[in-house]
Amino acid sequence: MLSKADEVNYGNWVPKRLIYGSVLAGSIFSILALWLPILVGPAVLFFSIAAYLSYVRFRFSPSGGDIQNLVRGLVLSNLVWDGRGTALDIGCGNGALAIMLAKRYPDANVVAIDFWGKRWEYSREVCENNARVEDVDSRVKFQKASAASLPFDEEHFDVVVSNFVFHEVSGVEDKRDLIREALRVVRRGGSFSFQDEFLMSKIYGDPEDLIDTIRSWGVEEAELVRTCDADFIPASLKVPMFLGTIAIIAGRK
Repeated sequence: MLSKADEVNYGNWVPKRLIYGSVLAGSIFSILALWLPILVGPAVLFFSIAAYLSYVRFRFSPSGGDIQNLVRGLVLSNLVWDGRGTALDIGCGNGALAIMLAKRYPDANVVAIDFWGKRWEYSREVCENNARVEDVDSRVKFQKASAASLPFDEEHFDVVVSNFVFHEVSGVEDKRDLIREALRVVRRGGSFSFQDEFLMSKIYGDPEDLIDTIRSWGVEEAELVRTCDADFIPASLKVPMFLGTIAIIAGRK
C-alpha cells in the first residue's frame, strides 16, 4: 500500500528537461569535437552543467535532504497570521505551499493560482490530487491565472504568499510590479510573505531601495530576511539563481 508521501507529487525546481538538454548539448559538442578539437571545452562545460543540475535536483528531492521543502517552509515561518480568513498563494506549481498553508492553519481557506505552462512539470490536476491526498481539498481551490494580473479585487485576501516565482514571470520588465500587484489584493492590516531572488540586483536593484519602495506604496511594515543564510542550505547550492540570492520580503499592509 502506498504511503501518503508516495501518493503526492510536488515536483522539483530543476526540471528534467534542463538536465537532458545539457546532456544533449554536451553530446553534440563531443561528436563535433572529433573534427574540431576546440569544441571539447563546450562539451565538458555542458556535461558539467548536467552533473550539477542532477546534484541540485537530488538535494531538492525528499531522498536528497528535502531542501526544496525546507526552503518553502521559510515562507510560512516568516508569516504572521492567526490562521483565520482566506489566503492566496501566487505561483503554486504543484500546490505544495498552498497545501502546507492549509495544513498549518486548519481554519483557513486557500486560493492558489498558477499559469501551468509547458515550461514546468506542474499541472492543476496534480495540485488537486495532492490536496485530496493531504485531506485539504475542501479548503484549497486552484485556478489558472497570471501573477502579472491577478483576477481579484483590491484587498481581497487576509494573507498573500509566494515562493520562488516572481523572477520567472515573463512579459514583466520590472519585477517589482509583481510585488505591487500581489500587495494590491492584501487587505489593509493583512500579512504577506514572498520569497524570491530578492538579493539579485539585476532583477530587483538594491535590496534596501526595494524595501523603501515597497513602504512608499503605503505598506505599514516590510522587512527583508536573508533566507539564503539558512543553516540547512549547503554551500554548493548558495549560488546566484539557485539559493544564494534568495530572501523573503514579509510584513503587514
